[in-house]
Amino acid sequence: MTKISLKEGISWVGVVDWNIRDFHDYVTSCGSSYNAYLVQDEKTALIDTVKATFCNELITHISELTPLEKIDYIIVNHVEMDHSSGLPIIAKLAKNAKIYATARGKEELIKHYGTEFERVEIVKTGDKISLGKKTLTFLEAPMLHWPDSMFTYVIEDKVLMPNDAFGQHLASSGHFDDEVDQVVLMKEAITYYSNILTPFAPLIVKKIQEVIDMKLPIDIIAPSHGIIWRKDPVKIINAYIEWATGKTVKPKVAIVFDTMWDSTNKMARAIGDGIASQGVEAKLFKLRCTENTEIVTEITDSKIVLVGSPTLNNGMFPSVGMFLTYITGLKPKGKLWGFFGSYGWGGGAIRNMTKMTKEAGFEVIEPSIELKWVPTEEEIKKCFDYGVQIAQKAKT
Repeated sequence: MTKISLKEGISWVGVVDWNIRDFHDYVTSCGSSYNAYLVQDEKTALIDTVKATFCNELITHISELTPLEKIDYIIVNHVEMDHSSGLPIIAKLAKNAKIYATARGKEELIKHYGTEFERVEIVKTGDKISLGKKTLTFLEAPMLHWPDSMFTYVIEDKVLMPNDAFGQHLASSGHFDDEVDQVVLMKEAITYYSNILTPFAPLIVKKIQEVIDMKLPIDIIAPSHGIIWRKDPVKIINAYIEWATGKTVKPKVAIVFDTMWDSTNKMARAIGDGIASQGVEAKLFKLRCTENTEIVTEITDSKIVLVGSPTLNNGMFPSVGMFLTYITGLKPKGKLWGFFGSYGWGGGAIRNMTKMTKEAGFEVIEPSIELKWVPTEEEIKKCFDYGVQIAQKAKT
């Protein structure tokens, strides 16, 4: 492998996964990578490992720079198995290395991989490890996005290794932000944020402020998935602040629906036409034609989300139920939610959707709009007018 240097003595030794398309129900259409970093000075530290199925490639990349038995420290920023499942193999080969993690990280490593990892040493925010001229320090980041998460920072080189924060699921032959298409990069960055980190928005703002308060200058942000930010690390920091605080939200309505015999589809299109007639952007997503990953990304900058469902067995359509389970878990902030749908013998979908989202703490627009059987021309006009009303709410 051609040596990939972040700075002198700091190398990328990770693996690109070109083939992965599913990441716990997140559709990774552009693949991903598992980034690990080797910091070499008088002593050598390995920051994170990779998924076990790629461990041989990690071993090869490390061995091109140093024998594994010369690794002095292994830093575990996060125990999720895409980063840690290669650790038991690496730990056996780097038999002289001390292993460091947070207190929760140690607990999780023992649970995942056995009592061998009782030897893990615990680090806390502000702790330091000297490698010689280079110094590692740590910043605990619980729930970004697991309880064990932490950041590693190389003080002298101003390199932040925040594991899952600031990453993307993006496979590329280029490893740095100045080597890839910026449109693709930012699209995958917001997709990653929307589908993984949205529930932790308040913690993200707090953690970024903590980094600012610690006065840590940052030249490079080296996440554990995707592209490394070396040309403009401030770009992704500012983007996270905007996404987490809702500053990117605009007068836009996402219409998410499914349909059985086309009645709910006709309603969705009429509502969308009413919204568009007021100069407000409307985007329609039929659930069985669109992945949740894409829909959630579009919701991030939408002010209003309308969800439509036919009634089936006195409840909502299965695909709608799956979507609402996904989105109520993510809990996007600052959105208004409205509901529409069709039914035959009796309703139920609207009632169930409203109950589910209210219980999740979502702000619901009422009344909803519900029609029986196939909508008439008059009812289509009613849907159009409903869209006009929604557009006015989006503008306020």
